[in-house]
Amino acid sequence: MEALSVDEIPTGSGWQYEPKWDGFRCLLFRNRRDIFLQSKSGRSLTRYFPELVEAARALKVERFVVDGEIMVPRNGAFSFDDLLQRIHPAPSRVQKLAAETPALLILFDLLADADGRPLTPLPLRERRRKLEDFAHRYLKNAPRIRLSPATTDVSEAKAWLRDVGAMLDGIIAKRCDLDYRSGERTGMQKVKNYRSADCVVGGFRYNEGKPVVGSLLLGLYGEDGLLHHVGFTSTIRTGEKKALTLKLKRLVAPPGFSGNAPGGPSRWSTGRSAQWQPLKPKLVVEVQYDHFSGHRFRHGTKFLRWRPDKSPRQCTMDQVVQRKANLAKLLT
Repeated sequence: MEALSVDEIPTGSGWQYEPKWDGFRCLLFRNRRDIFLQSKSGRSLTRYFPELVEAARALKVERFVVDGEIMVPRNGAFSFDDLLQRIHPAPSRVQKLAAETPALLILFDLLADADGRPLTPLPLRERRRKLEDFAHRYLKNAPRIRLSPATTDVSEAKAWLRDVGAMLDGIIAKRCDLDYRSGERTGMQKVKNYRSADCVVGGFRYNEGKPVVGSLLLGLYGEDGLLHHVGFTSTIRTGEKKALTLKLKRLVAPPGFSGNAPGGPSRWSTGRSAQWQPLKPKLVVEVQYDHFSGHRFRHGTKFLRWRPDKSPRQCTMDQVVQRKANLAKLLT
């Protein structure tokens, strides 16, 4: 179930509010001894979080499916950097990190109950009641699996933002009367403390006069199924550029962008600065931006983080759909 980005928390009867957790979205399946963790893009996360596998197996319930967010706590907050470290190819490294920085799974939906019955056709208000009952029965002695708070009082949701501030990624608002709508944005909205988008890295430019990456070229998939160039980000840490350049070189392959591509030299750029290297659409990055219009970011964006948990095909234009507004009201 996806969330539509909006500028303000929706109000009125029929909404449930939850904190927006900044981690890896995860479905957890249990069927007796079999445990499977699945990312939002459909990939397996099971091998990267052995402590969550064991925590789920320790629960005194043999069948269920839950929807939640994987987080790594550190110093009273949550560390996305520590979370990223867990996606590592070496099992020994994963086991070491699982012991040093164990993860939590924060639950916000129950999709199949202890009898294996699917709950997705039920409205959220019923699923939430069943989830709270599930937590009361089975999570009392499960510190690695927690229940996310929820409220139907918008003032309480706003208090979360006021009291926690930037430590909270935002607020999720869900329609209480709707079923679980996989892959849709019709029943859930999100208000972030900043505006961001997940983009495909479709190419890069070198630093002028230097053999290292200077900027990443960003792409989003349109309704036509093509990857369109929408802007760039150049806020890359200097100390990371050399290693990143080597990583990018291994992915160089045309066309980079199957739709609208970066233009050639302009009167503001030299021939070299306008040259760019196309990449296979493999890498996803989250960037912060201030305005999107004319099918691109109006200004350069701020690099926030790599998103190995996201599939490139999930990086679509509907993340940056323009809100309708009556600008004439500003003149009265």
